[in-house]
Amino acid sequence: MKYLDRLKSKNKFAGSFYVEPRGLAGGLALWWKENVSITIMRDSVNFIDTLVSFNDEEPWQCTFIYGPPHSSDKKQFWESFQQTRNHSTTKWCIIGDVNIVAKQEDKLGGAPVNKNQAKWFLDFMDNSGLIELPIKGGLFTWSNCRRDNDAITERIDKISYLANGTSPILKL
Repeated sequence: MKYLDRLKSKNKFAGSFYVEPRGLAGGLALWWKENVSITIMRDSVNFIDTLVSFNDEEPWQCTFIYGPPHSSDKKQFWESFQQTRNHSTTKWCIIGDVNIVAKQEDKLGGAPVNKNQAKWFLDFMDNSGLIELPIKGGLFTWSNCRRDNDAITERIDKISYLANGTSPILKL
């Protein structure tokens, strides 16, 4: 964590929160600037759930996600995450690497999209009332860094917000 703290200071972030890695994998880091107030509500190996406010405005919930990378963990993660969220009425957004390709147009190369995994994520989005913000710039957020017929690119990073008014994430 000393390396992360040095990097945080070098980039002039005021606050931080870390989820320790489990063995050689995982770990999450969240940094924020001075004009942002963040309260950590809960965390796990796959997310940091926060209350965020800018300059003392009304807080809103923001969950920073690193979706499970293993297929065997994905369905249970999205189902349990949705059940936990259903108890809150605060404005909400999710940001991060969901580790699921939701639609075939979000992938080039490799095997077709896993329709079961896509359904688990899309059901979570629908049942939670979340709307995905459109991506600007490149269409894909991950690549296997190979060329020609071996190349695979995917869109697995997403920003979504609860459709109950103006998105608080548009301020970021």
